[in-house]
Amino acid sequence: MLAGCGVPIEGAPRAVGSPPGPFPSPGAVATTPSPTLTAGRATEVLCFVRDDRLVRVERRVDGTPTVDAQLQHLLAGPTPVERDTGLTTALPGAVPVAAARPRGTEVDVELGGAGDEAGRSDEAGRSDEVLAFGQIVCTLTARSDVETVAFFRGGAPLGVPRADGSLSQRPLAADDYADLVVPR
Repeated sequence: MLAGCGVPIEGAPRAVGSPPGPFPSPGAVATTPSPTLTAGRATEVLCFVRDDRLVRVERRVDGTPTVDAQLQHLLAGPTPVERDTGLTTALPGAVPVAAARPRGTEVDVELGGAGDEAGRSDEAGRSDEVLAFGQIVCTLTARSDVETVAFFRGGAPLGVPRADGSLSQRPLAADDYADLVVPR
């Protein structure tokens, strides 16, 4: 009967290794494997957009990037191969990022520019702003050393749109954008 299902018969048990990690935690952002997963020694997680939803992409890199380097990779957008799978980014023009500074398990992101393109004082953000901030928060909190992300402009806390459109000046986590995440 076993031969009929394609399972080969072996004379003795053999050790089986663990599959490659890291393993996502419950409620984590959905994963779309990147075709570039074969190169590199570390996994870098970036969150892009497909059909107005956040999609987690894993890339293999030579070493664990710094917070700022990972943010710069996110700002560079999806690769041509990733774009061919329908991935885009909401970041260009929506959120002018100037710098990212780790502070314990929180990352402070300083936004450049002034005006009303982000963190306005009205009651809700535009959908592209929500996705853009969601991309940043979900990318940075996918790191094991980052739990929350806070946004500032000119050193002052910034009201940032959450998935429900409400503005928050408190540090944000991936859970604040869970409704935008592609389900597994």
